[in-house]
Amino acid sequence: MIYADDSGHPASGLVLYGWIEFSPDHWAPVLKSWLDLRKRLWRDYGIPVTQELHATQFVNGRGRISQRIPPRFIHRGVEYWKDFGREVAVQCLETLRSTEGLTVGAVWRRRSPAELAQTKSEAYSALIRRFEDELAEADSLALVFMDGDGSDSSYRKSHRSLKLAQRRVIEDAIHLDSRSSQLIQMADLVAWCANSSVDRHPGNHFASEWYSTFLAERDPCRSPREI
Repeated sequence: MIYADDSGHPASGLVLYGWIEFSPDHWAPVLKSWLDLRKRLWRDYGIPVTQELHATQFVNGRGRISQRIPPRFIHRGVEYWKDFGREVAVQCLETLRSTEGLTVGAVWRRRSPAELAQTKSEAYSALIRRFEDELAEADSLALVFMDGDGSDSSYRKSHRSLKLAQRRVIEDAIHLDSRSSQLIQMADLVAWCANSSVDRHPGNHFASEWYSTFLAERDPCRSPREI
């Protein structure tokens, strides 16, 4: 079972996909590990279990994810949401690193910004072919779950361009709303960290090593790969 999300930097033509992956018999333990984290985040940080954790929002302090931000993040009446969000992100990454049976991965491609839609489609097709090769080698099948509403037809085309008799990814990508899927939110954090590792700049310098620090040991390739 593969849960994936996209990221990147459109202005530079960068497209990136990050994912979490586990066998079906690990679905319950993986989800339980994350839900246990969510309960701790409610207890320690006032973040409801139902609150979406969207990395772009909370890591950079844009999202007000807590109903009672801890006093140590309040100085002279000012709430330091960036510091708060980054501490929460580290808690989430520690959970990903320690979840038994979980693997993660990320791939990227960069072309001209004017060709962004084509680059995204090509990168996804290359990723699906990579999954197909890995599944064929392991004699396994998989389902791919993606964030979104499925309105982008390029995802469907990537799957249906493969020969049916040889396909290892069952069905087209199944699209889920990240607001209600804890597993897609996990994939979102992987994709965000991978993007910070590949597209380094002063604004995300604090997270440029998060992938290597927390996620590399869960990634068979040890780092995001150009595809």
